[in-house]
Amino acid sequence: MGLELSIEWLSLLLFGSLGALLLLGLPMAFCTGSLAVIFLYVFGSPQILNMLPSRVFPFMTDYQLSAVPLFIFMAAMLEKAGIIEELFEVVYKWLGGLKGGLASATVVSCTALAAMVGVVGATEITMGMIALPAMLRKQYEPKLACGALLSGGTLGILIPPSVMAIVYAVVAQQSLGELLAGSVFPGLLLSGLYVGYITLRCYINPALGPALPLEERVSFREKLRLLRSTITPILLIVLVLGVIFFGIATPVEAAGIGTFGALFVSALHRRLNWVAVQEAALATLKATAMVMWIFFGATMFVGFFIVKGGQTFVANSILGTGLAPYGILLLMMLILIVLGMFLDWVGILLLTVPIFLPIMASLAFEGVFGLPGVPTDKVGLWYGVIFMVNMQMAFLSPPFGYSLFYLKSVAPPQISMAMIFRAAVPFLLLQAFGLLLCIVFPQIVLWLPGLLYK
Repeated sequence: MGLELSIEWLSLLLFGSLGALLLLGLPMAFCTGSLAVIFLYVFGSPQILNMLPSRVFPFMTDYQLSAVPLFIFMAAMLEKAGIIEELFEVVYKWLGGLKGGLASATVVSCTALAAMVGVVGATEITMGMIALPAMLRKQYEPKLACGALLSGGTLGILIPPSVMAIVYAVVAQQSLGELLAGSVFPGLLLSGLYVGYITLRCYINPALGPALPLEERVSFREKLRLLRSTITPILLIVLVLGVIFFGIATPVEAAGIGTFGALFVSALHRRLNWVAVQEAALATLKATAMVMWIFFGATMFVGFFIVKGGQTFVANSILGTGLAPYGILLLMMLILIVLGMFLDWVGILLLTVPIFLPIMASLAFEGVFGLPGVPTDKVGLWYGVIFMVNMQMAFLSPPFGYSLFYLKSVAPPQISMAMIFRAAVPFLLLQAFGLLLCIVFPQIVLWLPGLLYK
């Protein structure tokens, strides 16, 4: 038998070690996996190490995870097909005549791309190379321009098809179709909040985002002509999501349809060649391998913590605060926000959902301010979607928000890291407000799944 240590000190030592290794810059997957093995040997027994394969193998054979590489490949092929550039050009011509129109066009483009690409990094970098120079040339305030790009790019992790929804469904044993349906309106809500904020600020102070000059605007006929280039990718997304929502195909089958559809769209745009397919396949391999290694490492890490009684310890600590159910939920959201400053969403999901979800399932959410609450059997779905809304904040939260560094990598030299940090703050507050709305008005999340999955 290994060394004996109280769960309080063990928790402090375990998570303290994890924090120290992450601050040293070591990859999340190897931090969690190596710590799990070491702690299991030192504080458990060599025999308990046998539990590791039994926890990892089910993830390796989970059918729903097949959708992850398929959706990532679909995203990569659509990016290679030049869809991002064409979509921004269309929205740019439609909205450019409004005050703040280019910034709003950026958010709208990112919203549409979230349903086509669904990969934050690809959207953020490509849009940063296209939209940011365009806004700066038109004398947009740099912070507003950066904020529009940052906030719009994060929608890719929420609006279906969402890789995060797939991972959450596997970990929480939740219906993937319901999760995808539940995330539609929260995603559109956040997009609307971003556009509304940009429009309001630019109409109060037009110097922040001037409208396009009259000579650069196009006729309505030209606007309609431009729409033709977006028809095929939009039809592809309608097809993929439609077969999922109406129960025609499973999410994995829909991902397969989307993959072949992306190849077809690339061919229509004359971008289908061996080099593009090879680059898309390599990007898919790297992204999927990263997700799976974090899966394995975090699963072993959490498994050790649960075996040692960590789940009961955390549950008793949270429930012992004496807070009402909604107070406990807000405490969880604050914990997730803090974790989002230092960890990526995959690690946070795998570390917290197995611990937080049973606590949520034991509570009754009967509504606030006289508003309808959440049925007991829908708590997992509701928590899953608000978790994904919360995780968008992780991409914008200093000091390690991924989107901040994605944008910096393509921004011109005059755009400093400090400016990008400041640009993110108003949109972080909008995300927090959107999260609060989804908590207070749970039907934002539950209405569409309830309609489609009766």
